[in-house]
Amino acid sequence: MNTEKIIRAYIKLRDARDELRHEYQEKDSELLAQQDKLEQALLEHAKANNLDSMKTRAGIAYLRTKTRYNPANWDAFKKFLSELGEDGYNLVEQRIQQSNFKQFLEENPDVIPPVNSDSKLSIVVRRA
Repeated sequence: MNTEKIIRAYIKLRDARDELRHEYQEKDSELLAQQDKLEQALLEHAKANNLDSMKTRAGIAYLRTKTRYNPANWDAFKKFLSELGEDGYNLVEQRIQQSNFKQFLEENPDVIPPVNSDSKLSIVVRRA
């Protein structure tokens, strides 16, 4: 097995993928900008004509309101959640912040939290 040859080939493939990804992202950005202009034109037309939807033989466009919520102040939001008790947990997503949890476990080796863990050994290849 020629390790240098394999690493060289790996780096060559990774570079090729990076180039393709960059080309894709560039072209996709252009198409997305065009799509955004068309969406704005449809939105303006719907507003100007008091329409909720526009049906054509080509397809249908309709208005939809999407609302996202973000805490203005995380400390105040955490306090708000704690005041709600158990009901507060229903207002947040259930996921662990990976790097913070890893650091917590490293700093508290005697603590055994009720979590599952999954580790995968992999190879990292870097350019010389």
